[in-house]
Amino acid sequence: MGTPDFAVAGLKALVENGYNVVAVVTMPDKPAGRGHQIQFSAVKQYAISQGLPLMQPERLKDSGFLAELSSYKADLQIVTAFRMLPEAVWAMPRLGTFNLHASLLPQYRGAAPINWAVINGEKETGCTTFFLNHNIDTGNMIMQKRLDIGDDENVGSLHDRLMKMSEAMTIRTVDLIEECDRQGKDVPTTKQTDSDELKPAPKLFKENTLIDWGKTKNEIYNFVRGLNPYPAAWTELEIRGQHYSPVKVYKVSKGEGAITMACKDGEISIDELQLPGKKRMDAKSLLNGLR
Repeated sequence: MGTPDFAVAGLKALVENGYNVVAVVTMPDKPAGRGHQIQFSAVKQYAISQGLPLMQPERLKDSGFLAELSSYKADLQIVTAFRMLPEAVWAMPRLGTFNLHASLLPQYRGAAPINWAVINGEKETGCTTFFLNHNIDTGNMIMQKRLDIGDDENVGSLHDRLMKMSEAMTIRTVDLIEECDRQGKDVPTTKQTDSDELKPAPKLFKENTLIDWGKTKNEIYNFVRGLNPYPAAWTELEIRGQHYSPVKVYKVSKGEGAITMACKDGEISIDELQLPGKKRMDAKSLLNGLR
């Protein structure tokens, strides 16, 4: 069960290593882009290419979907980058349902863990597999693997490295569950511990991707790289008497540049940006192209 590219990695690893994937669940098709063309999810595209049975329920509690899902008699369900499941779904398989989450749980529970780890200036992150329960991202952990975050790394690069890591982790988790089942043992897990110091990973919207120029250079630098390339941090700019909004900001550096902004502890320059309806470009080229 999954939707974006990140979820394809584990599915592809299972298929290519000969595991019996009986069905795939992904989100319904939706219109995207300026022409509102119907777009298939990355998981759907891969499932079709492999001839895998596909389900795209509007509602996960729908009786027709539950009956169809039950008909596959799956021993195990695997979730990566999908919606929150009702108990009727996650409790269905004999061996349960596990989720692969791109953070070191219990930190960064939520929809955008990779982005928020970079935004908050973390030095490491990783992937965690855990059994689903009633609350989002809180189930008992099966495996966890760590990965360093580069000082200047953006979320696009980190996403790709974590996606690669997820392939092996998916296989290893399935193998462990299968081995424990064969031996009649419970899967060894670790309970997640809650504390006041947990950092959330909420979904990204226009409201929480707006740059606050009142923050420090480091905070702004991390914020921008934590949203590059997607969905991109944004701001409003007045350039040579012309107002632009929203302006997507892809890269900044600490100090003066072609477009320099004041911030809490000095100056920070916008190095790469995109005006509404224009192409992404470096700040110097953009200024040269404006009258």
